[in-house]
Amino acid sequence: MEREKSWIFWWLMPFMSYYMLYQNCLSEQYFCGNSCNISATISRNQAECCMNYTDNVLNGGNLSDTLRAIWTLEKVLEGTEVNGSMQLYVKTFVALLHKPSGPFGGLEIYANDTKVTPDVPLLNSKVIVQLPRELGAGPNNTFVFCMFKWPETNKSVFESPHEVYDQRLVGLSVQGKKISGLQERINITMEFTKKIDETQKPSCQFFNYSTYTFREDGCVTHWTHRQNNITCSCNHLTYFGILIIPDPSITKKDQEILTHITVIGCSISLFTLVITILLFITNRKLRQDVSMKVHINLVIALMLLNLHFLPSQAVAAGSSSGLCLYMALLLHYSLLATFSWMALEGFHLYLLLVKVFNIYVKKYLLKLGVVGWGVPAMIVSVVVIIDRTFYGLTPLDASNSSSTAM
Repeated sequence: MEREKSWIFWWLMPFMSYYMLYQNCLSEQYFCGNSCNISATISRNQAECCMNYTDNVLNGGNLSDTLRAIWTLEKVLEGTEVNGSMQLYVKTFVALLHKPSGPFGGLEIYANDTKVTPDVPLLNSKVIVQLPRELGAGPNNTFVFCMFKWPETNKSVFESPHEVYDQRLVGLSVQGKKISGLQERINITMEFTKKIDETQKPSCQFFNYSTYTFREDGCVTHWTHRQNNITCSCNHLTYFGILIIPDPSITKKDQEILTHITVIGCSISLFTLVITILLFITNRKLRQDVSMKVHINLVIALMLLNLHFLPSQAVAAGSSSGLCLYMALLLHYSLLATFSWMALEGFHLYLLLVKVFNIYVKKYLLKLGVVGWGVPAMIVSVVVIIDRTFYGLTPLDASNSSSTAM
């Protein structure tokens, strides 16, 4: 009987220990969520539980809860008891706590998604941070490096209007110090494998807790196209991210000017095309010329293209999806017809100038018409059958889905 009791006791022991640890973590998560006692000495377990709690808030909380949890985690990590260096890793968070044994002489940090080391390079480092001596951290100041990835949800990072590269944020702070205006800048280098469109560029920015927005004040971005890493040089400490923003080389004002030029040019083209057709209709001699009939088909295709291109933005701004579909179909069709009749113009010139003799073709114009107008119709029909959603609203600025559409 005693042996059976002993066996039951040892069998229950792991479950009891797990339950006690679980309850302890629950109380510590409550401590994290309520910012309680963050000035006291904090254990490693409490810091890890707070990281776990913050990760849960990121996945399900609103902006204010998320900001509060991240701010609290920063204070908890600063107050965590540490001698030398301590590495922490929980879910999407990885952190390094470093307390200098003497005067601070600078520090390099290497980090990936699961590991972070001081002054020791990692084979697959995602982030490298170089801290200058000017930080002036001493034995009474804990330096905190914290890196995490924003969850892959529909929510943008801190409700930013721009994409944050790799959903990754890097936080830097020093216990008991507010660091800003550094002469020796902090350098944060990230591996950069994302292909950037010519109309976009990465920008190093920090999150401003006062305005709830990303700002680039005090940060300089070092990057060129096709470079596989990006370096952010900043003169202060906070949370940093790399935002993918539209290249300001084409400003909104420039876009408006280009739009006006396009409208004016297409309108003049349409006007002259109408005059050409009227001259053809009123001149009997022109109507009998086979070459002129081929030209007129090209003119009609160009006129259809202009007629459907000019009002495309106005239609896109409206609420009628059916009208938008009609405009997209006809715009595609008339563009293909224009290319078809350009090719047929070349074929016709080949017959006249190169082959010259024996160029009679029975029902020549009818056959040209079947190719010039029929082939584009077949292509558009196939596209509609395969995927009708291919036709729809398209933003003029590919990097900004809320820009003017056509």
